[in-house]
This record gives sequence, structure tokens and C-alpha cells, in this order.
Amino acid sequence: MTPLLSTLKRACAAEWAAYVDHPFVRALGEGTLPEAAFRRYLGQDYLFLVHFARAYGLAAFKGETIEDIRQAALGLDAMINVEMGLHVSFCAGWGMSEAEMAALPEADATIAYTRFVLERGLAGDLLDLHVALAPCIVGYAEIGQALAARHEGALAGNPYRAWVEMYASADYRSVAEAEAAYLDTLMARRGGPGRLDGLLTTFRQATRLEAAFWDMGLAV
Repeated sequence: MTPLLSTLKRACAAEWAAYVDHPFVRALGEGTLPEAAFRRYLGQDYLFLVHFARAYGLAAFKGETIEDIRQAALGLDAMINVEMGLHVSFCAGWGMSEAEMAALPEADATIAYTRFVLERGLAGDLLDLHVALAPCIVGYAEIGQALAARHEGALAGNPYRAWVEMYASADYRSVAEAEAAYLDTLMARRGGPGRLDGLLTTFRQATRLEAAFWDMGLAV
């Protein structure tokens, strides 16, 4: 059976390419992204992670087995106690405190994307929720690896080198691979031919919202 993620990406090839090869992403890799654009993105990404953590809480509620609940709990713990801590430390290097980021008004793109993910989880099941989450989790790994490969040996003077290397790392790649495998587990349990059209709609919209998040970063 073809992995679900491969099926979704192939069906949404144009939207996926617009997301992972967005002008914001290319400028990150080249080191030419204006600092103001990166700072706007970082602040909104903190707010995004808060809602992402809420999505993991919802995943625990939607879980059908103790293993589903354990996975959601581990994801939530990693999100609020590891990833958000790393994000805060990273942003501190750019002169941005957690209190300042938490006080930022949410951009329209942040609201649209995070509420879409939560709505899909509330209206659907665990499979719907994880398909809505997948473009973020899997896409950042693909972006990081692509940028690291494209600019190999040329990142030393890039002000965004740490960001690229974080998402190109083996640790983050393992997170993305685990998410792709879990999608297949959920599809085997809850899916079938009748689910695919709806899952494609969710994946396509989430991917478009990812690209809109980059657009938001550039709109400074």
C-alpha cells in the first residue's frame, strides 16, 4: 500500500511546492531574508506552537487506545517542555522574550491556520487531526533538509543557519518520519477509499495555510 503521506503530497503537488519552496524559505536558505520578516515569523510561530500544544491535548481526547493517548501525551510534553523551550531560547538570541511573544496580537494567518487545525480535530477523528497537522511536522523537515543540502558549505555566514540546522537535524527528521508512520497506522484503522477525498481536502488546505504563514512573515 502506498504511504498515505506520499498519496497526499502527490495529489497536492502544486500546493506543496508553493509551501516548501516559498520565497520566504528560499531567502532563509540564502541568508537574504530581512530580519524584520524573520522576527515577525518567530513571534507568530510562538503563538502557533501554543495552539499546536492544544491540538495534542485534543489528540489525547480523540485517542481510541491507550497507545494513542500515550503518544498524544508524549507529544504534548515534548511541545511545551522541550520545543517551546528551544523556541524561547532561540528567540532570546534575537532579543525577543517569551513574555513579549505571548503578548503579541495574533496575525490573521496565525488565527486561520491554528483554528483550522483545531476545527478539523473537533469535527473529525484522530486521522483528520493528524492529516491537518502533517504539513507542519513533515514539511519543516523537508524544508530543513533541502536548504541544508542546497547551501552545503555556505551556511557559515547565514544569520538563519541555526534555524536551518535545527530542522535539518536527524532528531527532527525522526519526528517527521514517526508522524508519517503514524498516519499510516491511523489510515489502516480508520481509513478506506471513502475517506481519501476528505483527507485530501484537509491536507491541501493546511498546506495552503502554511504558505500563507510564510506570506505573513514577508508582510512587514
